[in-house]
Amino acid sequence: MKRNYYLVFLIFLIFFAISFLTNILGSINPNVSDSFNLSGTLTGMLPFSFFIAYALMSIPSGMIIQKFGEKKCLVLAWILALGGALLFTLFPVFPVFLCSLFMIGSGMAILQVAIYPLLRVTGGEQHFAFNSVIAQLVFGAASFLSPFVYSYLVLHLGNSQAGEGFFISFISFLTPDNLPWVSIYWIFGFVSLLMMVVIIASRFPKVERKEDEIVGAWKTHVELFKQKKVILFFLGIFCYVGTEQGIANWISEFLRTYHGLRPEIEGARAVGLFWGLMTIGCVLGLGLLKIMDSKIVLRIFTFAALIILTFTLFGRVEFALFGFPALGFCLSVMYAIIFSLALNSVEKSHGSFAGILCTAIAGGAIISLLIGKLKDLIGLQAGMTVLYLTIGYILSLSFWAKPIIKNATIRMKSTDKQ
Repeated sequence: MKRNYYLVFLIFLIFFAISFLTNILGSINPNVSDSFNLSGTLTGMLPFSFFIAYALMSIPSGMIIQKFGEKKCLVLAWILALGGALLFTLFPVFPVFLCSLFMIGSGMAILQVAIYPLLRVTGGEQHFAFNSVIAQLVFGAASFLSPFVYSYLVLHLGNSQAGEGFFISFISFLTPDNLPWVSIYWIFGFVSLLMMVVIIASRFPKVERKEDEIVGAWKTHVELFKQKKVILFFLGIFCYVGTEQGIANWISEFLRTYHGLRPEIEGARAVGLFWGLMTIGCVLGLGLLKIMDSKIVLRIFTFAALIILTFTLFGRVEFALFGFPALGFCLSVMYAIIFSLALNSVEKSHGSFAGILCTAIAGGAIISLLIGKLKDLIGLQAGMTVLYLTIGYILSLSFWAKPIIKNATIRMKSTDKQ
């Protein structure tokens, strides 16, 4: 199929929107906790409600997309996101917020499953790897930007002199005075509506899946789960996303609790830099993967993460402000490497295995909730030490993984030529 530059751009735009909606929780958690007088456990329910949708929706999404097609499912996903955002902005209470997060998370799960095969078809198979990297960079850019948008909204809504502009005045009119952070969900609603309209107006090609991309029946997934290596890699993705969200969702609260920093300013900046350095790390990781085995790259970045985590949790404020973004840099290569090691360790049923791995994104729900519970029992600092276990498991994976196909390096290519 001829490359469709418009649809490739649209897919990148979808990646941007997914990230913008997904990674804002780390910035707003302290404000949500204060507004609803939440304990650590209930605060942990926020990411739980969002990421548990991935566990419940990833495999069914693949089956639904194969039956009804990408376009209809993309529209459905944005309807869910729009409904979730509007539901909470109209009824800003805690139980509704949990339902809203689940609806948005379900929409994002459908989008994640749908857009990679679509990117392969619209961008050309030979360009798929390159386009996937660009998509991850776009994803990271949105994650970096969203905390600053939140910070801008909250600070300007609370400033009477800033109400002169039409945009701020309009958002201020729609947002409860005592809940300025709810304004970000009006932005989410607008983004979801815009994406829905653009997708409806666009023409999509029929995606012909390769045999190993087809999502099998439930029986296929059960058979895969009987394999030990499938479970071990499932835990690898579970631990990675748990680590990522366990850090991102508690950065702002940690800085406020132990260093007295403001969530709307220093906290939001640290969260933004966490995602920003994760994006930069992806670029460096690409270069390293061309000269080193992926298991060694994973090992180096994981060792660094363990050292930096120690200084971040137990050091001075300067270490925390540097350490949290630096952890984003260390985590940057982990997801892609674990996912590729997993798929390259099985000979067939890659589509079903990918669905199982996406289900493991539920680690973001479980670990964040666990840290919240531990915060109530022993304090946030001690609670975040659970990250040593998740990062430690990822480190072990870099030793025991035995992929059938290794990542191509410059040295391998030169050897092949000889």
